[in-house]
Amino acid sequence: MSLEKHFANLNKFFIGFLVIGLMFYATEDLFVITYIAMFVLVTLKALLLPGEVRIKIVLILAYVGIVVVQVFMIYRLIFVSPQYEEYARQIHVFRRFLAVVALIMPVLATRFIVAGRRVNFHMPSISNAATVGLAQIVRLKNSVGDTRKKLCLHNLRDAVDELSRHNSRHYINNGTLTESYFEDAQKTLDDPNIYVIISKTGSPVSELMSIYTRKVYNHASLSFDRDLQTTISYNGGQKVYPPGLNMEMLEFFNQTPDARILIYSIPCTREQKQKLVNKIDQINNEGSAYNVTGLVTNRSSKPNIMFCSQFVYKMLEYVDLAPFEMPHKPVSPTDLIEMDYYKKLKFEKEIRLNENDGN
Repeated sequence: MSLEKHFANLNKFFIGFLVIGLMFYATEDLFVITYIAMFVLVTLKALLLPGEVRIKIVLILAYVGIVVVQVFMIYRLIFVSPQYEEYARQIHVFRRFLAVVALIMPVLATRFIVAGRRVNFHMPSISNAATVGLAQIVRLKNSVGDTRKKLCLHNLRDAVDELSRHNSRHYINNGTLTESYFEDAQKTLDDPNIYVIISKTGSPVSELMSIYTRKVYNHASLSFDRDLQTTISYNGGQKVYPPGLNMEMLEFFNQTPDARILIYSIPCTREQKQKLVNKIDQINNEGSAYNVTGLVTNRSSKPNIMFCSQFVYKMLEYVDLAPFEMPHKPVSPTDLIEMDYYKKLKFEKEIRLNENDGN
């Protein structure tokens, strides 16, 4: 069998698998991520399209409009409780079907725009996506073996399973920080610093993220004490707590043999630290959720829906300790260090969790 036929069969299998998965198992966040991935692929294809620049611009504008409509549809139509409870299941299945059908909107738009023009445009296939992905991987990683290890089935399966627990529209985490935690936080008020932790946890999701961020460290946390007994951040809850604001122990960071953390301090007043403790208590009571879609859009549908580095930055900003002005893009964990041009954060130490001594 020729290579082209192999890719054709792979395309059919992938499309069938995607449709069934989305139809019966996908959450609203997974639908949105799929729409955004489709948008990225068709946009890359349009940019590589030989022909008039005007056609490329029209195609890309059409794709932008489509992905906006798709996301709006998911959040305002598809995942909304039906008015008539007796038909709830039928209505829910029909809405999911509409959400799946919406995947072909870029295809229809492309055919309409390029119809009658001498433009050879084909929608991206799995082989295209693999080519683009491998090209990125080669640029991002010197070691192909390391990349293939990170793209293992276990990591991919765990990432999909993790995404199914998230909700980027509603608070799903409430009150996971206990009274004991806040008692410990109050005891740190005499410590004149707040601590920022940048970590390489080795979790499946962070391993996949590292392929595309080109960064070793892909998680950020806050602590009120230097010994990290009051460490908190936005995370997936390790399948114990709902995704959102959760406490983190050292065991959380130690998910790979080369797990390590960087600890930075930023000077603060007692009043600033107390204000931050109160803010954390407020979020804990109001509720929170992990901002999966915000990793791409840099938007939050509610104030307490954040991702880890977004949370760290916003908390520092809340007490006037932000090390830089918020950029118009998602703040990554390493941005907190690399964009700190005035060195407001002081490096304290590195801890390699599977070695006896930290550096």
